[in-house]
Amino acid sequence: MKLKFISFILISFLFISCHGQTSKNIHTIDAKTYAEKLSVTENPQLLDVRTPEEYNSGHIGNAANINWNGDDFVAQTGKLDKSKPVFVYCKVGGRSANAADKLAELGFTEIYNLEGGIMKWKAADASVSKPSDKIIGMCDQEYGELLKSGDKVMIDFNAKWCAPCQKMKPFILKMQTEMKDSVKIVQLDADENKTIVEQLHLEGLPTIIVYEKGKEVWRNVGYISEEDLKKHL
Repeated sequence: MKLKFISFILISFLFISCHGQTSKNIHTIDAKTYAEKLSVTENPQLLDVRTPEEYNSGHIGNAANINWNGDDFVAQTGKLDKSKPVFVYCKVGGRSANAADKLAELGFTEIYNLEGGIMKWKAADASVSKPSDKIIGMCDQEYGELLKSGDKVMIDFNAKWCAPCQKMKPFILKMQTEMKDSVKIVQLDADENKTIVEQLHLEGLPTIIVYEKGKEVWRNVGYISEEDLKKHL
């Protein structure tokens, strides 16, 4: 019994030590700090871990696209120098956090993860390479007309891949019917309306914005319960 107890303590210690060592290699930092760190790093290894479609719609500087959800993430990152800093980012920070953990596991010694992803980067007015100025989805004029379509309007910016968005979707759809006489509730897919998302400097998903007579009166970023949401309507 004593031997089993000692073995358990040793295993627990090794697990905690390894976990701590991995964490020390990863630095999750805000957009401003991330940009500053990039600027002073010679030939930075910058990875956009989103899908190729997302990457082609706009990315940071000379970032290389290595899809976290692809089949060759380990093989592609294996071509990088593990002894030099590596910078990772995605849309809002979830995939890049997982990618950072994997890179630490693979032996990378200095990993920088962009907090809030490219949405926070854009909101901070950092430079993003864009293939064109083509309007994607709703433009600002159409959005303005939407805000005038009711005395009180709630816009729910969401995405199909966003877990909190999908968790909120059922009760928001229910609220659209239940509260139709007091507030107009509109759901907008952020990926299908990139132009207005960038113009509003949205920092994450889901984002809910409430307007009264065309003026913003409340905003929430991230998951919110049905009960708490109704308090603001």
